[in-house]
Amino acid sequence: MRDIQKVIFIALGFIFMGLGIIGVVLPLIPTTPFLLLASYFFVKGSRRFEVWFKGTGVYKKHLEGFVQNRSMTFRQKAFLMVFSDVMILLTFFMTDKLIVKVILSMIIVYKYYYFIFKIKTVKVRSY
Repeated sequence: MRDIQKVIFIALGFIFMGLGIIGVVLPLIPTTPFLLLASYFFVKGSRRFEVWFKGTGVYKKHLEGFVQNRSMTFRQKAFLMVFSDVMILLTFFMTDKLIVKVILSMIIVYKYYYFIFKIKTVKVRSY
């Protein structure tokens, strides 16, 4: 049973890594959250795949700075904020329940607080 769980985690790691790589090319798909998920699933699935993933160029370019320094570029922050706002607002306008709207509003406020005050903004590094 444990082996099946590890295989599922590794498969999910590759799926989210693929989505993250697609996000590098297509500006409508966020790169960082998918790569964070990929990293999480590789860590849970296999030490070997975790080490491999952390050695890839896509990890080093798009995620390593965030993981090590809790920092993102302004562009990364802005894109994540807009993407998540759109997703949250879709739910906000599709529901009639006041409690759901209040909770979603609180999530948006906390998200802005966290991104502005807890995650450092860094300049784009040139290679």
